Amino acid sequence: MAILLPFPFSELPKFTVIAAIDILFAAFLIYQFLLLIRGRRAVHILFGMAILGLIYAIAILAKLEALRTILAILAPYTAIALIVMFQSELRRMLARLGRRPFLGISQLERREVTQEILLAITDFSQRKVGALIVVERKIGLRTFMESGVNLDAAISRDLLCAIFEPGAALHDGAAIIQGDRISAAACFLPLTTNPLLISTLGTRHRAALGITEESDCLSVVVSEETGRVSIAAFGEIETDVRIERVEQLLAEQLQRRDMRPSATVTHRTAAIRESSFDRP
Repeated sequence: MAILLPFPFSELPKFTVIAAIDILFAAFLIYQFLLLIRGRRAVHILFGMAILGLIYAIAILAKLEALRTILAILAPYTAIALIVMFQSELRRMLARLGRRPFLGISQLERREVTQEILLAITDFSQRKVGALIVVERKIGLRTFMESGVNLDAAISRDLLCAIFEPGAALHDGAAIIQGDRISAAACFLPLTTNPLLISTLGTRHRAALGITEESDCLSVVVSEETGRVSIAAFGEIETDVRIERVEQLLAEQLQRRDMRPSATVTHRTAAIRESSFDRP
């Protein structure tokens, strides 16, 4: 005679509005945490913790008492270890929630950020100081940030000038901007491999162009030989631009961080049309 087993989900609590809100808040916190660790070494730590959890489950099922005992002794210290290992990520998540939990960067903050960058670029151009500033759009740049020095500092003219001051420790490489923060400096970027541009552009301009070939970021580069400002985006570069043009593109970038190229972009050695960067 068949024995009917109780349905395993029969004792689960009912799905209510409060339960839905609870799930949404938990999912939001997990999502924010995953955004912070994406592209960082913390991901490998999480994989290591997951593997240890799997080994512990196997030890219980296979009745491996020695292994289970060792892992059970280490288990109470896991929470402390996670807090220590992820302290920087947790700080960033709390700071992000405190700065702009839902609304993003305000219009006033966008104008202030744009003006600080423009002041620094104007100073670089007048003094002929080489500089490379990369503004992140939708595609993350954390892989390239890992190659530089982590800053996570508020954007200011003085800080940008200190980073690219000739002879300074962070002068070589690029400064990467995420939102309203300078995330990293002295970052190494991939150089463009376009044979038509290798002989006509310097290393800094090739790096500014190369990073835009791999992501949808915006690069602003100042030549240390001529002081001229160039802008690269979507695998194209516009040379010798006026500061008003830089202001326009930076304002659009900070306002529409989700913009993407609408078509495949071809490389050209000459300056591109003004409408090339203004794609949705």
